[in-house]
Amino acid sequence: MTKIRISQQQIAQDLGLSQTLVSMVLNGRKKGVSEASFQQIWSHAKRTGYRPKGMATEAMPDTVNGSCVGFILRSGVKLYSQSPFFGHVQHGLHDYLAERGIALEFLGMENSLNSETLSLHYANRQTMKGVVVLGEVARPFLQALRKIEPKIVSVSAQYPGLCHSVVSNEEQAAELIIQHLLDLGHTRFAWLGGNTHLQRSKSRLNALTSALRLHDLTIEPEFQISLSEAERVDGRQAAEKILSVADKAKGPTAWICFNGTMARGAANYLLQQGIAIPRDISIATFDRTLICEEESPTLTGANTPPELIGRMAAEILISKEPAADSSFCDTVLRSELAVRESTGKVSKKKALVKAA
Repeated sequence: MTKIRISQQQIAQDLGLSQTLVSMVLNGRKKGVSEASFQQIWSHAKRTGYRPKGMATEAMPDTVNGSCVGFILRSGVKLYSQSPFFGHVQHGLHDYLAERGIALEFLGMENSLNSETLSLHYANRQTMKGVVVLGEVARPFLQALRKIEPKIVSVSAQYPGLCHSVVSNEEQAAELIIQHLLDLGHTRFAWLGGNTHLQRSKSRLNALTSALRLHDLTIEPEFQISLSEAERVDGRQAAEKILSVADKAKGPTAWICFNGTMARGAANYLLQQGIAIPRDISIATFDRTLICEEESPTLTGANTPPELIGRMAAEILISKEPAADSSFCDTVLRSELAVRESTGKVSKKKALVKAA
């Protein structure tokens, strides 16, 4: 069969670049060409599998010669059911790697991988540049992975002595949320927590408790709801529990949620009960994903933009050599607050809450 050849014009159209620039790069010229454009063009040419006449293959950079980074999801998460957070992290990973001509490859979920299946990914691959683990996994799993792949970066969980990690600054996020709500006049709070089996759940509740303690405030035990999952249905369930015990005069006026997914479920439930947001109840969340913006009311949230977490994980993976046990880095990224429609000043009527 005759191999179909792609033209330099087609590559230029695909990438939104000039044909002159594509021609220069594919003929081996680097002078006057940015590194990002050089890598992008070679990556696309390599990815299509075609070799147009005149392509200077000896000039092809190593980083586009089949190199890839793998990623693994924690148990309980699948590609089609993963949280918005992991989706944003993957986007950041992909963008950073694609700029350097490196592919991102899904290796599987923690509960579907073992030493044998992991080894299969490396059997015929000499260009794997490392693995990013998304979410908290069992330490024995990570130890088994490290025997096969020494370059590992964990996202949202830390494993001292085993691998690098990138996490958001939960303490800073909590302080930003609490200060924002205090400025609006709120002094009574509720916690809608999820994923209680994970480090991140404990760290967020601890950070929230510490931020409140700075102002001599606490969350009453009956308004601390912690559930095993963190989906919309869990946010709805947590909201229902809080309303069932909330007093009209003394109920919490500001609800803080583990993530945007739970916050969205809680907000929908409140609206169905005829409770206005933020007039009656303000909602804030540890989240900076699209779920905070895609529906009304938009959600106030504080966290590290997850795309930045993905980019940082990729940068660490590519730039650092396999480390000894004593030289891993735990990178904590700055959190930012985005104020949106779901938070407002305390009602003069003290935000009357309907009892269930």
